[in-house]
Amino acid sequence: MSPARLAARSSSELWVPPEEAPHQATLMQWPTSRRVYRDASFLRDVQNTILNIANTISQFEPVKLLAEAELHAKLQPRLSSNVSLWPVPTDDLWCRDSGPLFAKDSNNRNVISHIRFNGWGGKQVHQNDGAVARRVSELLGVDIIDSGLRGEAGGVEHDGHGRLIAHESSWVNRNRNPGLSREEIGERLCNAYGAEEIIWSKGLKGRDITDYHIDSLARFTGASRVLVNLPRNVAGRDPFHQAAVNTHQTLVTRGLEVEVIPEPDRPRAKGRDFVASYVNYYVCNGAVICPQFGDQETDAIAQKVLARHYPDRDIVQLNSDNLGWIGGGIHCATQQIPA
Repeated sequence: MSPARLAARSSSELWVPPEEAPHQATLMQWPTSRRVYRDASFLRDVQNTILNIANTISQFEPVKLLAEAELHAKLQPRLSSNVSLWPVPTDDLWCRDSGPLFAKDSNNRNVISHIRFNGWGGKQVHQNDGAVARRVSELLGVDIIDSGLRGEAGGVEHDGHGRLIAHESSWVNRNRNPGLSREEIGERLCNAYGAEEIIWSKGLKGRDITDYHIDSLARFTGASRVLVNLPRNVAGRDPFHQAAVNTHQTLVTRGLEVEVIPEPDRPRAKGRDFVASYVNYYVCNGAVICPQFGDQETDAIAQKVLARHYPDRDIVQLNSDNLGWIGGGIHCATQQIPA
């Protein structure tokens, strides 16, 4: 067997449905921490982006915005009627990582398959965010089942049909899972998602806060079908470009059907650390909410490709540049509750 893949038949009774399966609602988090956002003006910009994403998704399904109870009175007038506030304190907005990962148990009931969030390996304060999953489980009265892992759901991509892909850098790392081998981590991830195998690629440690999450590079759009976001001109000295190419080659080698969406060549926002990923989109009931970067050519390519992969959904593009400046995108800011 190739070292790029660990095959592990899941013995778990849990199953995480694919993102395109019907949702009960979308969860999001309200960013508040001034220890994270030292620039008050930028924090307001980020908050406005979260409001825009929440209100847009709410046109297609209910949104539950997690925020400390004392903030609700000021927030509610800025939200659409299909966005509800839940009294769960938060630090930051990254609900994909610190929010609860919902799964189905053997009786088809929603439970939380818990991957413990530790601030991306202790890199950021997370007093509230580290407790979000537990507090949501208490609020809803659903069981929480510990995976035995520290990490983030943004660091693993699943197709809901038995396969996962992940970067080793986000999991086989002393800042998350010291003492566990890649094989042990892979088995626990398969159990957490109800999957049969995981395809590993090396990734890149220590160059960003996530240690290179997979969901800004590669996304399943169905069983064995993947979209990958790659630059048209690969910079030989750019470690992210090289890691991305390596992951793309790994997925092709493993026999997956891989299609590439090019990164924008002329984005509105320009900066070495800006994340311009078209695959950091969110699939909700009836729509795909995806980023738009101001490059007319590649924005149109992304729209066309996503429409082909999700033919029964509206493709809604949003300016989410404020999230790109802090290393993420729309998918990072959302988490689904299965129907």
